[in-house]
This record gives sequence, structure tokens and C-alpha cells, in this order.
Amino acid sequence: MNIKEILSTKVSQAMVAAGLPEGTNPAVSLSNRPNFGDYQANGVMGAAKKLKTNPRELATKVVAELNLDGIASKIELAGPGFINIHLCENWLAAQLNTVAQDAFIGVSQRSADTSGNADDKQQTVVVDYSAPNLAKEMHVGHLRSTIIGDAVVRALEFRGDKVIRQNHMGDWGTQFGMLIAHLSDKLATDEVAETALADLENFYREAKVRFDNEEGFADRARADVVKLQSGDADSAKLWQQFIDISIAHSEEIYAKLNVSLKRSDIMGESAYNDDLSTVVDELMASGIAEESQGAKVVFIDEMANKDGERPVFIVQKSGGGFLYATTDLSACRYRSGKLAADRIIIFTDARQGLHFKQVEIVARKAGFLPTNVGYQHCPFGMMMGDDGKPFKTRTGGTIKLAELLDEAVVRASALIKEKNPEISDVDLAEISNKVGIGAVKFADLSKNRTSDYIFNWKTMLSFEGATAPYLQYAYSRIQSIFNKAQASAGTLPANATITIIEPQEKALALKLLQLEDVIDAVISECTPNLLCNYLYELASLYMSFYEACPILKEGISEEVKASRLALCKVIADTLKHGLDILGIEVMDRM
Repeated sequence: MNIKEILSTKVSQAMVAAGLPEGTNPAVSLSNRPNFGDYQANGVMGAAKKLKTNPRELATKVVAELNLDGIASKIELAGPGFINIHLCENWLAAQLNTVAQDAFIGVSQRSADTSGNADDKQQTVVVDYSAPNLAKEMHVGHLRSTIIGDAVVRALEFRGDKVIRQNHMGDWGTQFGMLIAHLSDKLATDEVAETALADLENFYREAKVRFDNEEGFADRARADVVKLQSGDADSAKLWQQFIDISIAHSEEIYAKLNVSLKRSDIMGESAYNDDLSTVVDELMASGIAEESQGAKVVFIDEMANKDGERPVFIVQKSGGGFLYATTDLSACRYRSGKLAADRIIIFTDARQGLHFKQVEIVARKAGFLPTNVGYQHCPFGMMMGDDGKPFKTRTGGTIKLAELLDEAVVRASALIKEKNPEISDVDLAEISNKVGIGAVKFADLSKNRTSDYIFNWKTMLSFEGATAPYLQYAYSRIQSIFNKAQASAGTLPANATITIIEPQEKALALKLLQLEDVIDAVISECTPNLLCNYLYELASLYMSFYEACPILKEGISEEVKASRLALCKVIADTLKHGLDILGIEVMDRM
């Protein structure tokens, strides 16, 4: 259900009837103040400027043609040509009653059908996110890519798009020679691979110390890289053991985070090995790449500076080795060709912005990315400590993501136990996990994607303000109302009709009917913070409604009670679906 779309269509028709050209933007938006109506149409202002006519006179003509019978209770002109639209409570209630019966709470589903509105057509979207390095355990630096990517993926799927997840794991490169040599020595002493790799960070550190200090080890490591890259079976077997155990570490993190990535979504760097030489050959044959100082490079004319100096994009080193650039070009061709992507989205930190800009330019030139395929690198800011520096341990080390999440659960458990000393151990464990993990995720997702943010335990675990616990509590509060209603009446009213009487009910109806707009904005800009803001505003409006509009109080008529319970049901469903898109779980009681 999209009020903005309905109003935009009606205003556009009125504009054409008033003599404006077809396609004139009606510029319908939510009003920021109730006395200016619920929505405003401001498109006349721009149109009048282009036509060099009086905007208020033009707006008067548009209003005369604007047919909102049964939809608006009042239409008024304001200022030099703003059109204020006050929506009718009965119409809002009718829309909300339709939403109440819809499994997707009013969010229309995109279709694979090629006819009809282009905006409603299903797209195939490839989303590259998380992408940990399998040589090390996941740390806090992997959090943002993992959960922002997963929220956008869930939003796309909720809207009806076909999503192909791509976990571009770092499972190749020179460091693996060092790790394979170290693992080989561990296994030679009858140590089991799972035991040797139980602590990936420590294993990597041991191997690095040997590489830097032990005579002959570095040469062995380099030889193992060559053997691995040339397809040696023994080296490949050791590499596979390392990869399998490393992936298991990542899967544990995804399970803790309630992230939807699976092993089948992994498309590591190694998957592109066989295509890399072909990529370089094609770039050379087309004249896009050339040889320079023994390496094969692309000089990017489009990014030349004012002195005419062009950035150098290396696709093959002088020694014959390939780079991330080569792999990412191959990935472009695979995703647009083999996966038939309409749109490719990549989540990494902002430091890789230049790299992906160059990848896109070269891939477009080479035809690896056709013009009809969208390519969107979505950079994000960093998680910072209270000191304004990248979040680290007290000793300055990198914080393991598993340890951070465990601490979140422990802190949540202490808070919940303090609020509810009688809670059972089983309930405490379940609720603490949902609250703790949810708090970490919401604190991150609620921030603008491109901004750095300060990590603060006290703020994120608060039951007040824009936090996961506040939203989870709002949901559980509604469930407690349902439980009380059921206990007193024996059952909840079935298919009750929602009516809108009080201003708090109208405010909730307006907010609930905006969900599709919010989901579309999240999908378009890859900004889950917009959904976080929406859910917080919805929960806040619910709290105001709860205080002003009694539901189960004595003296409330059965019709009003049934209506308000039905309204609560739509609110609860919206909170639950919205939080699920963010990968945050709810509970019936806290």
C-alpha cells in the first residue's frame, strides 16, 4: 500500500487536466507539520517557474481538477502554490484494514511478469557482502559489511526481487603458502587439523613468526604457493583442510549474528583463478590494457588529473601474478553473464572506493559489465571507540567478532536479570541472546552507512531511545495486551474492523501505510538506517497511543476494543517484519 504513489497519480492527472505537460513531477511528500496537512504536492512551484506563470494561479487550476473524493477530507492552497492534502480518516482505516489481511503488511510484491509497470518488475540482484579473509578469524571490521549487506538482501527479498548472495571470501594469495607449510608441520607431528586451527589468530601468528625468523621456512612457504597455484594435489588437500575449518569459524559467527549467509553463498577469490589469464588476454587484445615495465596495466583516461596524469590499474604483475583487480574484473563478468544480474551491489569499507570505481570503468570498457547492468559499490564508515579512534582492545589489538558478540549477550543478561530477578535460566538465555545481538546490530544499522560511529555499550543496551531493546520491548508489550485480552475474553476478536477516531490512531495509520516507501528507499540507496528510524518512530507513536487510547479498560465498547486490538496487531506485525529485515529477533515477553 503506497499512499504517496496513489496521491502522485491523482495530482499528475490533475496537472495534465490543468494544462501542464504530461510527466510533470507532482513532488508529493509527507508534510512535516500536521497543520499543513498529511501530504503536500509542491510540483506546481517548479512547473510554474519553467512556464513563467504565476504559481498560485496555476495551483488553483490544479486543485480545481484534483479529484480526491473519499480520499481527502480537505485540500487547501498555502503560500505561493503549495497544495496541502488532509487525508480522510475513513479512507485511511479502509487502507489499513486491507493491510491487516496482507501477509506482506501492505508492501506490494515485484513480479517476474515482463508486462506492466517497470518499477514492479522483479530484478536479479547480486549482493557481495561480508567477505572475510579465511586466513584469520572475523573481527569487528567485518561486522558492518556483514549486517548492512544482510539487511539490504532481506529488504530486496521482502519486496520480491531475486537475490543471489556472493560471499567473496579471501581464500587465495601468498599468505596461504605460509599457512600450508605451517599446517603441514603440525600434521607431521600427528596433530589433528581441527585442533591445530582451533585458534586461527594464534595459528596465523605462529606461521608469521616462522616466516619472518626461521631459516628456510620462507623459501618453503613460497614453494608451497607455487605448488598450490600449479595444482599440486597434496598442497590442494592441505589448502582445502584449512579452508573448510576456517569457513566453519565464519559460519559460527553468522549463526550468532542471525545472518542469512550459507556455505553455498561462498564464491571465494580462488573460484576465479581459471579465468584470470583470459581476462588479461582479452584486455590486451582489445587494446584496453598494455605492457608497462613488464606488467600489464590499464591507464584510466577517465580519471586523469589536471596535468593529464592517468591512474595505473595493474591487472598482471611483472612476475606473472594476478591481483585483486583481475579477480574483481572476472567477478564482474561472471555476475553479469553467468548469474544474469540486473544489478550488482558490493559492500566494503570506504577505503576501497577508488579501487571499485576503477574496476567499474575498466569492466564497462571491456564489456564485462553491460550498460544495462547496475554496479553499485556501497562504502561504509568505521566503528570507533570512545576515543574517536578505530575500535580496539585496551592493548590496541583487533577485537574478535565472536568475543564482542559474547560480551553483548553477557551484558544483556545482567540487565535483564536485574529487571526480572525471577526469570528462569532458560528464558534468560534466550532473551539475553536476542537482546544482546539485536542491540549490537541495531546500533550499527541505525547509523548512516557512510558515517563512522562511536561504539557504546550503555547506549545500545538502553531500553529507552532508538535501540533494539526499546523496539523489542514495544513488540512484547503488544503481546502482553493480547494475552490479557485473551485471558479475559477467552479469544481475540477475529477479523475486527479498524476505525480511526483519535489523532493518535490517525498518526499510527499514516505511519503504518508508509512502509513500502521506506523499504524502497532502503533498497535503492542501501541504507538500512531509514528502516531503523521508521521502526523507532512507529514504536514511539505506539507508546503515545497506548497512553492516550485505552484498550482493555472498563467502559471501552467492544467495537472500540476490537478496533484497537486489530490496530495493535498491524503494529506488532510491522515491528516484527521490520526487525526481521534487520536480522533482529523479537520475543513475546521480556
